Amino acid sequence: MSALAPVLDRIDANFDASLERLFSLIRIPSISTDPAFAKDCRRAADWLVEDLTAIGFDASARDTIGHPMVVAHHDGPAGSPHVLFYGHYDVQPVDPLELWDADPFDPTVKELEPGRKVITGRGASDDKGQLMLFVEACRAWKQVHGSLPCKITLLFEGEEESGSPSVKPFLDANSEELKADFAMVCDTGMWNRDTPCITVGLRGLVGEEVTIHAADRDLHSGVYGGAAANPIRILAKVLADIHDADGRITIPGFYDGVEETPSQIKASWDALGMTPDYFLGEIGLSVPSGEKGRSVPEMVWARPTAEFNGISGGYEGDGFKTVIASQASAKVSFRLVGNQDPEAVRAAFRAFVEERLPADCSATFEKHGGSPALQLAYDSPIVTKAASALSDEWPNKALVLAMGGSIPIVGDFKRRLGMESLLVGFGLDDDRIHSPNEKYDLTSFHKGQRSWARILAALTA
Repeated sequence: MSALAPVLDRIDANFDASLERLFSLIRIPSISTDPAFAKDCRRAADWLVEDLTAIGFDASARDTIGHPMVVAHHDGPAGSPHVLFYGHYDVQPVDPLELWDADPFDPTVKELEPGRKVITGRGASDDKGQLMLFVEACRAWKQVHGSLPCKITLLFEGEEESGSPSVKPFLDANSEELKADFAMVCDTGMWNRDTPCITVGLRGLVGEEVTIHAADRDLHSGVYGGAAANPIRILAKVLADIHDADGRITIPGFYDGVEETPSQIKASWDALGMTPDYFLGEIGLSVPSGEKGRSVPEMVWARPTAEFNGISGGYEGDGFKTVIASQASAKVSFRLVGNQDPEAVRAAFRAFVEERLPADCSATFEKHGGSPALQLAYDSPIVTKAASALSDEWPNKALVLAMGGSIPIVGDFKRRLGMESLLVGFGLDDDRIHSPNEKYDLTSFHKGQRSWARILAALTA
């Protein structure tokens, strides 16, 4: 704490200057998906290189098949951990421009409500504000101590908002340079304005499209109805069989690798007030359809799912046509948790379908991607130390949560570099990322800097 206190004081003293630096970065319209802004993406990368070099990092913009990667290194004390920090400098398009209250690339601070000030502009939250928190924490450490508390590598991507086509080849080509003890990812958020959180779980995904084939052509239902197999009926029965009356998935072996969430974690989730009415009410629902006996947080963060994302077959145009289709299709996605094997789940689903087909019908399948879940131990020393550090900064104790979706870069770090990732961010649900009038709370930008300084101190103590 004796080393940390003056760093926190320096962050406070530097705050106005740090805000101006963020404004300078936001003013660069680094829209990665539009080729018209390619030079601006390069400008943003060069801006970061110049700023990081000024702090003392060995920084460079690396050419890729798309926009540049910014890579920077700084040594730390002998025996200290080596961390890789990831963020992205590219932003979403601003359309529709007419819905913005002001120029999206002319950032400012405004009062959103009494006592609550926010930074406005595209990228303020996603992800320029988030990545600059860590840079400012490093700047304060260097100014106070002339060094950093550990060895740090920075990786700032320029294509996250356009599918990250360069990431995988770049990681593969530079794996030895980028490997570290663990990664830190800032592209996440807080539970609420006073409660920070750490994300330790990301669900995996398996996508499948199945087509049931019956007759060799569409049939007149008056002539063949009752005798000919109807692939829509067969498909509907197969899909209905996937869940039992209690919401459990009946595919044999599906739950292999699924572990129970620790009781103390479930208790902390129960205290969040995430009731069915609270979670589903805003979308006009109230009754959960997942596994009976599971809380809403468990259902969306820690349990696997099977969902039907689209069904087609027969006549789907206006009016009515009495036809028995020759084939029917469904798109099915599985969210995975724990140690579920995506390819084992895929194979089990296909076998499940095949076993339910009439003798003269067949099924074909199309693969739509697959990735395993990612899970840090809830009691990992990294998680425990980071949670304690966050709790010292914010009014409420830090929560340890999971996410229902995925962050692809975290999977790439695990599979390509063999690194676990610590996910900590300071965005809020109302930041309007990807939408007009994006903002970032001024408190998030200030206390986020202090939070990263505290985490660095805790992880290197």
